[in-house]
Amino acid sequence: MMSKTNKFYILFLLAFLPGAATFAQYISMKGGLPGFSASIVEKREITVGFLGGSITYNPGWRDKVCAYLQQRFSETRFRFIAAGIPSLGSLPHAFRVQQDLLDSGRIDLLFLETAVNDRVNGTDSLTQLRALEGIVRHVEKANPAVDIILMAFADEDKTADYQRGVTPAEIANQERIAAYYALPSVNLGKEVADRIAQGTLDWKRDIKDVHPSEFGQELYFSAIRQLLDSARSSAVHTIPRKGLPPALDPACLANGRYADVRQAVGDKHWKMYDNWAPADSAKTRPGFVHVPVLEASTPAAALSFPFKGTAVGIAVVSGPDAGIIEYSIDGTSFKKLDLYTQWSSWIHLPWYLLLGNGLTDKEHRLELRISGDKNPKSKGNACRIVHFLVNG
Repeated sequence: MMSKTNKFYILFLLAFLPGAATFAQYISMKGGLPGFSASIVEKREITVGFLGGSITYNPGWRDKVCAYLQQRFSETRFRFIAAGIPSLGSLPHAFRVQQDLLDSGRIDLLFLETAVNDRVNGTDSLTQLRALEGIVRHVEKANPAVDIILMAFADEDKTADYQRGVTPAEIANQERIAAYYALPSVNLGKEVADRIAQGTLDWKRDIKDVHPSEFGQELYFSAIRQLLDSARSSAVHTIPRKGLPPALDPACLANGRYADVRQAVGDKHWKMYDNWAPADSAKTRPGFVHVPVLEASTPAAALSFPFKGTAVGIAVVSGPDAGIIEYSIDGTSFKKLDLYTQWSSWIHLPWYLLLGNGLTDKEHRLELRISGDKNPKSKGNACRIVHFLVNG
């Protein structure tokens, strides 16, 4: 818990940051929060979801938002669903949103954060757009009255982009989706970059890390609180919804879901673990340990996975012995894909890989086998599949 000394110091810093009291230029209301506002007026129970990576998973701005909502609207019952998982960005969220969020019930307000991990994970721009649009459409189909707030948090790479006069691709993609679907957005990446350029903020002193310091968490919360207050005080919340527009990209991942690994048919080298845990000392992530895992580590080990939909992929745990796979869809030439990541030496990292997208919406078959080649840094040839990913 934050000490009183730290709290007063942070509030002091915020008070003397030029323009920090308004955040107006970093907030875009667009269509506002009509569903949230109506629920407050009608005193209905409100379910608030938080979908993001480690900045959403860790204590900080999310806890402050929950406390603020409960205090500000004391006559409203709130239910909060914390669905943040470290290391995950837009592509994983597009496939996990059903199981990890929507299966818990009707979502009225969603905070969505993807920009930092999309950059770190090297997710290409087209996949970002298809995943973000897919999440929005998936959530809005489940509840047409849902309100979604898109949040772009800061990292040093985005600050460097802004300093070169370039809008980071992750933020540009977020704003494109937000504009098309009239969703409120907060651009903390630009906020932090501007403050650093003005000399009123220092990354190493004030923010300290991509996982923000107490000051950074308070800065993020203050901007989000202003967005919530602006939505409640603005007439924009009375604008009636018009339903979902046509998709910007017909290949967006609007029907992303997990498929059970038991649906695959593997040869004798594949083994099903109902409660997988690593045999080494490498770390793990919540939701990706003590869960069912389909594993093989023998070169040439092969499996097939039948599916119906327009996209297919795998969610694996990529650890120190992660190998290289070869895969084919519907008899096409096999392609190679290295499962080893820059973090695999010390953690069995959740890693989501899209193997096919923009397919015809019909029955398909994925063939997958383990290559005899491996990354020079890897200790083995392992492939550990936690989920198959299907859009359909």
